[in-house]
Amino acid sequence: MIGVQDFIGYYDWTFEYLRRNHGEEAVRDYWLHAISLDSQRHARALIEPAGFDGMAEYWGHTLAMEEAGYTFDRGEDYFRIDMFACPSKGHLIERGLAAYHDYCEHCMGWIKPVMDDAGFVINHEHNHAGQCYWEMRRAGDLLAEPPPNRGPHDVRSLPSEIWRHEQLHRYLNSERIDE
Repeated sequence: MIGVQDFIGYYDWTFEYLRRNHGEEAVRDYWLHAISLDSQRHARALIEPAGFDGMAEYWGHTLAMEEAGYTFDRGEDYFRIDMFACPSKGHLIERGLAAYHDYCEHCMGWIKPVMDDAGFVINHEHNHAGQCYWEMRRAGDLLAEPPPNRGPHDVRSLPSEIWRHEQLHRYLNSERIDE
């Protein structure tokens, strides 16, 4: 069994290996089948029947175990995670590892299919430096623009030199809408 630090590096390397040898579609297929439908079955088992409560249970446990720097926010019509220090991307940055060109994208690659199957959409941004937010809403509760700033616990409240580290990748109602 490999430890989490080794696993993160292998994950990054695997994504790039698949891309280089089989193309981007093979990477996305891996995210769907190997991660979303296989290794994250326990996330599906919590989220599909319990919705926001399942999300809170899954990510509350997972992010605490990973010692992530994050906050949760839950409203009547949304569940939100603001990630200030992603342990996975942070590990790669600290060690100068960057095999795959958009490591952060793998989260959307496995979480979106879970949310689709559970009847939710995702509003999300990531900055490629270990900061992002996820705001899940019921599929019928679509937004016309990104969610409002949620105050000091909103990762977008970080100083612009941190939040706008690189190009942001944005999703609105589970569809990519980059600048």
